[in-house]
Amino acid sequence: MARFSELMDACQRDGPQVVSRRGTETAVLVPIAQWRRLQAAARPSLKNLLLAPEARIETMPICTSPV
Repeated sequence: MARFSELMDACQRDGPQVVSRRGTETAVLVPIAQWRRLQAAARPSLKNLLLAPEARIETMPICTSPV
């Protein structure tokens, strides 16, 4: 079992590190810059959109010609 500081060093040096507990992968340690990029790129979940206090209205082209 590696010490946490060694795991952090490996993360900074080699990228994301998988953490396991009793042989089961349970978490990933990622560099903070990568985490921030992932957070910025993340899209809100349907639950978060539905529970948001503000309405989310996307402009959609309206077809006025008869079908």
